[in-house]
Amino acid sequence: MREAMDPVSLSVLWNRLIASVDEAAATLVRTAFSTVVRESNDFACQVLDAAGNNLAQNSVAAPSFVGTMPRTMRHFLERFPLETWREGDVVMTNDPWMGTGHLPDFSLAMPVFRKGKLAAFAANVAHMPDIGGTIWGADATQVFEEGLRILPTRMVREGQMNEHLVEMIAANVRVPDLTLGDLNAQIAACRMQVQRLERIMDDADLDDLNGLAEGIISRTEAAMTAALAGVPQGEYRYSLETDGFDWPLTIALRVVVKDGRILCDYTGTSSQVPRGLNSVYNYTYAYTAYPLKCALAPEVPNNEGICRRIDVTVPEGTLLNPRYPAPVGARNITGHFLSALVFGALFQAVPHLVMAEPAAPANRSVFTGFWDTGEPFSLLFFTSGGLGAQTHRDGLTCAAFPSNAGFASAEISENAAPVQVTQKSIRVNSAGAGRFRGGFGQDIGVRVLCKGPVTLSVLMDRVKHPPRGLAGGGPAAAAAIVRNGEPIPSKGRTVLQPGDTVLISCAGGGGLGDPVDRAPALIQQDLANGLITPGWGERQGHPQQGGRQPRVEDARRHRSP
Repeated sequence: MREAMDPVSLSVLWNRLIASVDEAAATLVRTAFSTVVRESNDFACQVLDAAGNNLAQNSVAAPSFVGTMPRTMRHFLERFPLETWREGDVVMTNDPWMGTGHLPDFSLAMPVFRKGKLAAFAANVAHMPDIGGTIWGADATQVFEEGLRILPTRMVREGQMNEHLVEMIAANVRVPDLTLGDLNAQIAACRMQVQRLERIMDDADLDDLNGLAEGIISRTEAAMTAALAGVPQGEYRYSLETDGFDWPLTIALRVVVKDGRILCDYTGTSSQVPRGLNSVYNYTYAYTAYPLKCALAPEVPNNEGICRRIDVTVPEGTLLNPRYPAPVGARNITGHFLSALVFGALFQAVPHLVMAEPAAPANRSVFTGFWDTGEPFSLLFFTSGGLGAQTHRDGLTCAAFPSNAGFASAEISENAAPVQVTQKSIRVNSAGAGRFRGGFGQDIGVRVLCKGPVTLSVLMDRVKHPPRGLAGGGPAAAAAIVRNGEPIPSKGRTVLQPGDTVLISCAGGGGLGDPVDRAPALIQQDLANGLITPGWGERQGHPQQGGRQPRVEDARRHRSP
């Protein structure tokens, strides 16, 4: 392998790596059983080098999984050193602290050999439709209640399935056919990717991927360093309050930009809680690095080179770095807030690169019960609100961010469970006002059709603390959930009766800039489209939670001379 690869060869091989993981993703989607993978996109396929460094992921990979898988791979290698891997092996785990942060996600890795030497890993992560326990939710008090936990284990050894492990999983989940179907789809995706990587190395006459990996990662790291050079050196802070479960919680962030590196320090964040809102360090890191890349280097290939310039510090025992056996099932509720903190801090330095607070965390609703035939079902709804406004444009409406998991179509959902989607519409007046308004949220109605009760687990925030605006922009409408017109808990479980209808209302995104500066033509356009009603901007106040919002001129006060 040449020590330095020319740019043309590097570009060709880089694109072939992307093609290999995209083909693995297509295999996973086409062979998966649940709507979670097939319709909602809650998965990622990746290729890693022999040291566990991320080289590439499929084009629409879930951002959190992209950030956690390299750390999971290093746990795999600690438990199973390189020399112990064999062709056809598949190692898996769903341990929250080693993996993605909660039990429903299965992380898998399969080795790629070249001339008898381990050259790379094909890996993927997918969210299972069920993992047992008290149903995916936020109300557990310890991780033991949240389902089956599997430490790094060889699920396949030299092509032979570990049937005892399969039996154990099947015996502990509500919908074993769906769960095992998705798990087998993950294995099939790994095998497809291994075949494609072997062909790439054959065609390019590569003995391993080390030189290619170094070429990709070093160039990306250099690009990220250059991007950080455009951010004024200094210290920037931002904090917010979340609804929490039993009481509000605080997340605080200090960002330090210095000498081509960026430090994100979450000191000051609330302590871990006895509810499933805790976000393990892996997940916290992933959803800190992702918005940083979005803001500072959106066009740069995403791989390990991005992370080499990012440091994340989180005190142990806090909401963003809990100690075992803390409950972590709804860690997405907390982790999705981090983009708002990253953008809020960076607004003081590079306001044109970020947005006001989005509706995130995205709402998740789990409907479980039995068909009238007695067969169990488990259906997950992934619903998203509006994004925050930017200094030059309105926020996007009904957009999945920072997670890109989306809502399955009404027809698919109604086929997967005895429910009827009665409504799916843009939520009028839900955006935050401003010179540029936020994006709008949405309303989703769901009616229970079966003859027996259905358990609904809700994972929702922003009910008491709606997304805030920036630089004088207004807050968005708060999220809400009602059953037959009456509010129900936004976190925890509710038993629905036959014929009950649930309305899920997603928040909008925060506005940016003074609403009086909004162009009249834009207001008339929103009125004509039925997105707002007359007097909408005047009815919106300014944000109250968390104190005064930072303005563009604040940046000068924190920059280094």
